Amino acid sequence: MKTKTNLSPSMIFGIALAAILVIAAIIAPLIAPNDPLAVNMSHALEGSSAKYPLGTDQLGRCVLSRLLYGARTSLGVTCLVLLLTVFIGSVIGTISGLFAGKTPDKLLTSFCELVLAFPGLILALVISGLLGPGILNVMLAIALVSWARYARVVRSLVISIRKADYIRAARVSGTSGVKLVTRHILPNIGGAIGTIIVTDIGSTILKFAGLSFIGLGAQAPEAEWGMMINDARLYMTEAPALIIYPILAITLSVLAFQLISDGFRDRIDSKSN
Repeated sequence: MKTKTNLSPSMIFGIALAAILVIAAIIAPLIAPNDPLAVNMSHALEGSSAKYPLGTDQLGRCVLSRLLYGARTSLGVTCLVLLLTVFIGSVIGTISGLFAGKTPDKLLTSFCELVLAFPGLILALVISGLLGPGILNVMLAIALVSWARYARVVRSLVISIRKADYIRAARVSGTSGVKLVTRHILPNIGGAIGTIIVTDIGSTILKFAGLSFIGLGAQAPEAEWGMMINDARLYMTEAPALIIYPILAITLSVLAFQLISDGFRDRIDSKSN
């Protein structure tokens, strides 16, 4: 008996592509043909070969190996950034929602609107510049400019469900404070937050790659897509593939998660209708 799936073809393609990228990143040490950091100037800017399937860069390093390890860096940083962002946004949004209309809510809402008033990438650039270059500083910078969106969504969700019957029943039974939030409020808003997370994966990858491109993110000799694009700029005429490969990797990653988020949004809209 055949089972019918409600997933659209584009969403299925996005899930398959994302799975390939994630699996490739996880098993990169097993499938990378060479050490991504090994410098061999005698093989600089070589074309494709059995030893170097996608050729080498200006320092004789294997491009394919650096792309695979770059996936580990980009996707790993993206996951950590989103975890930090969701944590900050959920805490602030929950507090604001529980005190809706009161002084804590007004202060937190005003601060949230202030953060949202600035372009995210520009604000992240300023914070990264103040903190200094490095992956950890860039992760913190991106999280500090991205939490406000989650806080606003969580606040509205908390306000909408805090007067629900099951919340009142939990309070009557003696559940309050942290237990009320963790057992009854957060589990019921997890689906909406998860949809936003999937939507933000692509934009977070772009932000990290952009900051690494200008030298604020990953530092040499780390393998990272944005830094690979920056390094390849000077060799576009001699070896155009050097800049094409990391751009293609970023494009495919963003496309995969964008297709997944579009599929989630379509499912939610259809259920709402």
